[in-house]
Amino acid sequence: MKHSRTLAILFLLLFFSNCSLNAQVKPVFENGEAQIVPELKDSANWIRHDLWVETEFDTDGDGKKDRMHVDVTRPRQTETEGLKLPVVYASSPYYAGTAGNAPIFWDVKHELGAPAPLRNHTEVKRTGKRPVISNDEIMTWVPRGYIVVHSSSPGTGLSHGAPTVGGDNESLAPKAVIEWLTGKDNGYTKPDGNEKVMAFWSTGKVGMTGTSYNGTLPLAAATTGVKGLEAIIPIAPNTSYYHYYRSHGLVRSPGGYLGEDIDVLYDFIHSGEEAKRPYNNKTVRDTEMAQGMDRKTGDYNDFWAGRDYLNDMEPMKAALLMSHGFNDWNVMPEHSYRIYDAARAKGLPSMIYYHQNGHGGPPPFSMMNRWFTRYLHGVENGVENDPRAWIVREQDDRAKPTAYADYPNPAASNVSFYLKGEAPAAGTLGLEKTSSGQKETLVDNYSFPGSALAQADYTEHRLIYLSPVLKEAVHISGIPKITVKLASNKPAANLSVWLVSLPWTEGRNAKITDNIITRGWADPQNHASIRKGEPLEPGKFYEVSFDLQPDDQIIAAGQQIGLMIFSSDKEFTILPNPGTELTIDLDGTVLTLPIVGGKSALEKAVK
Repeated sequence: MKHSRTLAILFLLLFFSNCSLNAQVKPVFENGEAQIVPELKDSANWIRHDLWVETEFDTDGDGKKDRMHVDVTRPRQTETEGLKLPVVYASSPYYAGTAGNAPIFWDVKHELGAPAPLRNHTEVKRTGKRPVISNDEIMTWVPRGYIVVHSSSPGTGLSHGAPTVGGDNESLAPKAVIEWLTGKDNGYTKPDGNEKVMAFWSTGKVGMTGTSYNGTLPLAAATTGVKGLEAIIPIAPNTSYYHYYRSHGLVRSPGGYLGEDIDVLYDFIHSGEEAKRPYNNKTVRDTEMAQGMDRKTGDYNDFWAGRDYLNDMEPMKAALLMSHGFNDWNVMPEHSYRIYDAARAKGLPSMIYYHQNGHGGPPPFSMMNRWFTRYLHGVENGVENDPRAWIVREQDDRAKPTAYADYPNPAASNVSFYLKGEAPAAGTLGLEKTSSGQKETLVDNYSFPGSALAQADYTEHRLIYLSPVLKEAVHISGIPKITVKLASNKPAANLSVWLVSLPWTEGRNAKITDNIITRGWADPQNHASIRKGEPLEPGKFYEVSFDLQPDDQIIAAGQQIGLMIFSSDKEFTILPNPGTELTIDLDGTVLTLPIVGGKSALEKAVK
C-alpha cells in the first residue's frame, strides 16, 4: 500500500514537473502595460544575429537590388519553445558612425541671392562590429516580451545603396524589413548570398520608434502603408527637409548648425561601402541635391516636395504617438504638429506629447508602454480613449505632463494685436486697431544676437512692441500668425520675428521658457508664393503673412509679451553685410495669438 502511494506521488511530481517544463513563457500585463518577465530579462539567454533584407530598389548603381543590414535580439524561448513575439524596430543612418565634428558647413556670410563659396566635403570612417548594429531599445523591450530589430539605412554601415536624406529609398528600406518581419522571404544570411532566413519568431506586428533622424524613419515607413506596421512613436522627427532647412522661402539653418544644408547632412551620414561612395556622391549629392536644394532663392520646389512626408500620408495606417519639445530650435515643433494634425484628420489613433525643453525627449515610458501594448500585443487597455494631448507645464517634470482634450487647446481662440511705435525704444502691443499712419525703420546688423536685441532699451537694429504688464497669467496654445507690411531699400532682405517674454531672465537658473515664446522667419520676396519669389522693388510695401512655430506656454503674471521684428538672425539665417533697411507700416501689421479663454481672458489679464 505504501509502495503504491509512493509511486503515485512520484508520478504526480513527474507530471507537474513536465508540465512546468513544457509551460511556454508568455508576456505579462498589468494595468495595461507589459511587465518585465523574469525568464526574458537575462541577456545571457538572448539570441543575437544579423542578416540582410533585400529591397525593391538599386540606388548604388551596381545593377543589383540593395540589401539592408539588419540585426535581431530575441529571447531564447523564440527558438526553444516556439514563442512568437511582436517587434520593436529602430532604423538609423547613424549606427555605423558619422563625420562627427568634421562636416564642413556652408559659408553664410554673403549677400542674399549671391552664390556662396563652394564648400569642401568630408568622408565618414565606418565603425561597429557584427552582429550587433545597435544596443538601443533592447534592455527596455526584450524583457517585456518583445523582439528588438535594428537596421542601418541605405548607404550607411553595411547596408547597400545611397543615402538620399528623405528620398523614396529611405521609406522603402524599412518597408522591406517590415515585410520580412511579416513573412516575406526576402531575408538573406549574407549581403550577396542566396541562403535565405525567415523571421519565424515574429507575430507579424511591428512598432517603430526613434529620435530625430531615427524618429523620421518610422514615419517614412508608415507613409508606405506597409502591412504589419501597427504603431509608431516618433520623437522630435524631421518630417520635411524644406521645413528643416528653409522657412517661408528663406534659407534658414537648424538651430545650432549655422550653414548646414541637406548636402551637409548627406556627408555626415554616408558611412556605406567606400567603393560605392563616388557613384553615390555624383548621383545624389552632386547632381540631385546640387540641382534641387537651391540655396540662392530658398524657394519650395519639387525636390523639396519629394522630401516632405506630409505629402505621402494617404496610405498611412499606423497608430501615431508623437513627441516633441516646444523649444526645439533644431527640429522645430511644427514638424510633429503638422503630421499629428494630418493623422488626426485621417481618423488614425493619434496622441501628441509636448514638453518645454529642446531637441529630443521621449514621452513618459508608461505612455509608450501602453501604446505598444495596445497596438502590438492587442491588449485592450483603453489607450485610444485617453486624452489626445499631454503638455508638460513650465515648472513640471517631463514625466508628469498635464492632460488636455487636444492640441491646440480647444478653449483657445485667436486674438489680434496691433502696433504703436516708439522706435528706437519699445512701442506697444495692444488690442485696439488704430489708423495712425505710423511707419518705423530698422537697420539690419547681424552682429547682435536676438537675445541682445530683445534686451536693448534703445537700438535701431530691431523694432519691439510690448503688451501691458500681465496682472494674471496668459495661456498661449496653438500656432501664432503674423502679417507684416514692409518695404526694403534693397531687392532682398531677411525677415525674422521673435515673440518674447520680458523682462529677460539671465543666469544659471534661467529657463528657455523664461524668455522665448516662439519664433519665425520669412523671405519677403516670397510674399505671394512659396514656390517663386520676386525681387523687391525698393520702397514698395508688401504684405508678408506666415505662421510662427507652434507653442503651448503660460506667460506668468508680471511679464510682458513682446513682438520683436528684425532682419538677419545671427543664429539662423544668411548674414549679409549690415545696412539693409526695413520699414514697417504699423497699420498693416498684425499679430494673432491663440489665447486660452480668448480676448476676454487677455483683457482680464492686462486690466
